[in-house]
Amino acid sequence: MSDTITTSIPGYKAGTWTIDPTHSEVGFSIRHIMISKVKGTFDVFNATFITAPNPVDSSVTASAQVASVNTNDANRDGHLRTGDFFEAATYPTIDFVSTGAREVSGEFFVDGDLTIKGVTKPVTFEFDFGGFGTDPYGNYKGGATAKAVVNREDFGLTYNAALETGGVLLGSTVTITLELQASLNQD
Repeated sequence: MSDTITTSIPGYKAGTWTIDPTHSEVGFSIRHIMISKVKGTFDVFNATFITAPNPVDSSVTASAQVASVNTNDANRDGHLRTGDFFEAATYPTIDFVSTGAREVSGEFFVDGDLTIKGVTKPVTFEFDFGGFGTDPYGNYKGGATAKAVVNREDFGLTYNAALETGGVLLGSTVTITLELQASLNQD
């Protein structure tokens, strides 16, 4: 039996929710040449949330299409699709399946398995609920931001280059940031 969430989530409803891709974003950032961060997105993705009466019994499955990677540089995006990085032809999706949810001191976490390039590792996303409301078309929506930090090398993304000035081209840690809006499915 799971714990009961102690934090009130105003507007929370149990049901099945589908991601609204036009109001959501799957983003990432990584340290570049040790002085700044490069950000990118995966522009094609989907997710389904099943919210239970007790929020910590909820689940999520999500997938992003690797070929949709977008860092605003076509050459870099092409390189990211190759075997040096994601190997999109062999591993066309990045997938997440939750294994549990929990509340710690009023903060909400979703644990799960993240699969990148055929390697599956446990990852924890910290969720910050934005709230719930009805859009102008009568759809009940929920919003949240979720963040996790992963080591890209754990997933076989080990490409790097030494810099003449010392250091390396790419950092090891990647921050994944999800800006989420989902619609409660009508029964």
